[in-house]
Amino acid sequence: MGARQIAETHFRAALAEAMASDIAPELLARYMLSCVIAEYVRHRPPVDVRAELVAAADNLDPDADYVFMRP
Repeated sequence: MGARQIAETHFRAALAEAMASDIAPELLARYMLSCVIAEYVRHRPPVDVRAELVAAADNLDPDADYVFMRP
């Protein structure tokens, strides 16, 4: 099993547990993101973590063109 499958399996399980406990999925996602960021910072400099988060935020819209794309 790859890293993506492991993460997705555990995230789905955490979502199911949160919903069973009447915890909003958005709240769980916020705390999961905090955990991920804390782990990133343990292994990478903050500037790298920031760049990763900015890149993810810049690519949130699945319908947006990438800067390097041509018409």
